[in-house]
Amino acid sequence: MTRPGAQVLRAQPWRPHRLLPVGLLALAAAIYQPAWHGGLLWDDPAHITKPELRSLEGLWRIWFDLGATQQYYPLLHSAFWLQWQLWGDAVLGYHLVTIALHAVCAFLVASLLARLQVPGAPLAALLFAVHPIHVESVAWITELKNTLSTTFFLLAALAYVRWDLSRRTADYALALALFVCALLTKTVTATLPAALLVLFWWQRGQVTWRDVRPLVPFFVLGVVAGLTTAWVERTLIGAEGAEFAFSPVERVLIAGRAFWFYLGTLAWPVDLTFIYPRWEVSEGVWWQYLYPAAALGLVVVLWAVRRRSRAPLAAALLYGGLLFPVLGFFNVFPFRYSFVADHFAYLPSIPVLALAAAAAAALATRVTAASRGLVRIALAVPVLALALLSWRQAHDYASAEALYRATLARNPSAWLAHNNLALILLRQGQHDDARRHFEEAVRLNPLVAEHHANLGRLLLQQGAIDEAIARLDAALAVDPDLPNVHSDKGVALLRAGRIDEALAQFDRALALAPQHPEAAINRAHALRARGVARMQAGERADGIADLTEAARLQPQNAEFRNDLGVALLVSGRVAEAVAEFEAALRVRPDFPEARANLARARAER
Repeated sequence: MTRPGAQVLRAQPWRPHRLLPVGLLALAAAIYQPAWHGGLLWDDPAHITKPELRSLEGLWRIWFDLGATQQYYPLLHSAFWLQWQLWGDAVLGYHLVTIALHAVCAFLVASLLARLQVPGAPLAALLFAVHPIHVESVAWITELKNTLSTTFFLLAALAYVRWDLSRRTADYALALALFVCALLTKTVTATLPAALLVLFWWQRGQVTWRDVRPLVPFFVLGVVAGLTTAWVERTLIGAEGAEFAFSPVERVLIAGRAFWFYLGTLAWPVDLTFIYPRWEVSEGVWWQYLYPAAALGLVVVLWAVRRRSRAPLAAALLYGGLLFPVLGFFNVFPFRYSFVADHFAYLPSIPVLALAAAAAAALATRVTAASRGLVRIALAVPVLALALLSWRQAHDYASAEALYRATLARNPSAWLAHNNLALILLRQGQHDDARRHFEEAVRLNPLVAEHHANLGRLLLQQGAIDEAIARLDAALAVDPDLPNVHSDKGVALLRAGRIDEALAQFDRALALAPQHPEAAINRAHALRARGVARMQAGERADGIADLTEAARLQPQNAEFRNDLGVALLVSGRVAEAVAEFEAALRVRPDFPEARANLARARAER
């Protein structure tokens, strides 16, 4: 038995044309073909399953070891785990899965809208499939979290809408299970119960306790998941500190501007980029208040016209609600680089595109039969234009270098892109270009220790020792607890002949990271250098002590064993010297200096 008001939903499931899902998949595959073989970007290595998690024990850790993965999204990382079992590090498989899920999401958009009797459902699916704002979510392997979580979100919404009509326990249980799957993939999907209430208000004109009560478990699960993610973002990922220190008023200013930014991008999707400029937010700048004021004004106007149609207000509430987790009221790590990102708009774009498609479909019904062909052509033009824009933007994701160059062409202030591009150029041996981008990253954001450290390493490679030390000091001034930087500074000091200072840096690196392999090796080299210097200065006991420790730390280093043998030999400890020369030759039989020293030691013995 259905309750009053439920009859506004379709009694029979929507049956799409059989070519729609096939067409959406073919369209998505064609649009994203330039990115099929796109390499790893930014934090992709943190999402593609790490070696220590690739076993069954690793799968268990994904679910029950908080911190084993970058974010606690166990279902997402289980999907990555399964993909690694299937195709390892080959990127094609990851891209094709995400593209296929994007097509599935587009089809589910049409299914949900048709179930809700929204006109233009197929057109909305097309717009969702081809819109350029989704390129980042589909072409970037990391954003499997978007396509997979949205799939679960839409399936849960469909199941709940069906339960609202049927009141079958199985439908409710399915909706709840799918919602949990969505939360375990990405917690922005916690907005589902609020979105369902908006849909019911749009359908019925009111929301009663009977509508709210079944959604209470959904709200509780969403709040728990949201609080967990917020804690992980702050404590494990690092979304806190001066870069996230905003007053409540400033957060409102960020939210108001982001609200209009995404609407503008959906309406005019040109010059999209991987990293947008980070706005300067200030309570003292009057015009920044216009953004939240205009958003509030829009809601007031739509509320005033709700008696004519509730659809625009419902779409605005859905858009704002689905966008709420990333509007700036909560810290999310990407805010360090920009307050907006295209992948934040993946789910919130659905109500906006649905409203546009419904308006176009309603307009099409008012024209004469003779004009409908022209209307279809007129509707096809923006769809094709959006598809072309997406295809062109997909080329940016053909490689990490292509992406960062495209980003800098549109946003020269993107210090992250400068830094990451410099690392790529460094691997290619283009040291001068790499140095230029590292220096620009330092200039744009001197408060990032990594920028100073990367530039310092490059200067060290180029032999600019004093400059390298100065740059590494700048990195440690920002963050004094970086073991890699202490180790690098120790290498620079060692090359400058400042051996005791170098040893202090290696000791600090090992105190911070006891298993740091480079610091341990470099410390042994520093001990060897100090031991040789002490022997030359006549400080034989101290020199032998340093060389003995160096050989103990690196027993497979033939040069270390030979140096210790020489020190022992000149100190009259011939038998011990013979043992060291023999050990050096066991490690490296073709070591002529050690062989000559061994002959000399045996002769003296």
